[in-house]
Amino acid sequence: MQELTVSLNLPRDLLGVLDVPETNLSNRLRELIALELFREGLISSGKGGELVGKTKWDFIQLLARHNIPYFNETPEELVAEVANLEKLLDDKKK
Repeated sequence: MQELTVSLNLPRDLLGVLDVPETNLSNRLRELIALELFREGLISSGKGGELVGKTKWDFIQLLARHNIPYFNETPEELVAEVANLEKLLDDKKK
């Protein structure tokens, strides 16, 4: 993955709000960006993990710690999706 370096001026008291030492600030900001991009549906959980240097599973756990749902479908949509998948499997067996 090609990287882009960005310079950003932030108020120093932001470190206190983020509860992170200055040496970890870039990692924390990368994490926050990945979480928000996932929340907006712009990246997958796999890409989120890649952005923060973790596995997909670790990223999913990070989502949970930030109360960001991994699935954004309603229960009805999930039931409909399972029914569609079952139908496809049944059709394939025939």
